[in-house]
Amino acid sequence: MTESTATQSGIPGAGDDTAAQLLGAVARGDRAAFERLYRDTSARLFGVCLRLLPERAEAEDVLQEVYATVWRKAGQFDAGRASAAVWLAMIARNKAIDRLRAMPALRRAPLELSEEIADAAPTPASQAERLDERERLRRCLDELDARRRDLIRTAFFEGCTYEELAQRSGSPLGSVKSWIRRGLIQLRACLER
Repeated sequence: MTESTATQSGIPGAGDDTAAQLLGAVARGDRAAFERLYRDTSARLFGVCLRLLPERAEAEDVLQEVYATVWRKAGQFDAGRASAAVWLAMIARNKAIDRLRAMPALRRAPLELSEEIADAAPTPASQAERLDERERLRRCLDELDARRRDLIRTAFFEGCTYEELAQRSGSPLGSVKSWIRRGLIQLRACLER
């Protein structure tokens, strides 16, 4: 899956098609897909747990249980019955309710208070701002010459070192460092406009 495919939904990796594909890969035992699914969905599912549980530590424990369940039951996901987001949220909600029921009555908060707890999901305003920033970054990257743009993308999106970039490009290490430094300076100037 390419970076552009994952970001077409507006939130990196958060598209329901992507989540459904990741669940399919998890069902086949793909650990990398499981890690990606966790990165893409854990904040939202943690918000579900926090809405129902009075203590953050309890919510964190339940979130671990949620992903253990997802790992075991990903093969049961049926896109015809529910979206991936709904299926995952249902698991989180059910696990949180199970934990809430198992807690001593004194530690339980009334369920009516769950509406007063802030949702960890990004607000529409912050999502719009993130989309705007992503678009500005894309435009500024497009202004760089192809060599600098490719080196910066590879360094930052793939985590390659200068040495690896020099080997890949067949260029001297000093030149690669210089191209990236100049590209970043140009990128920063563009983003500050």
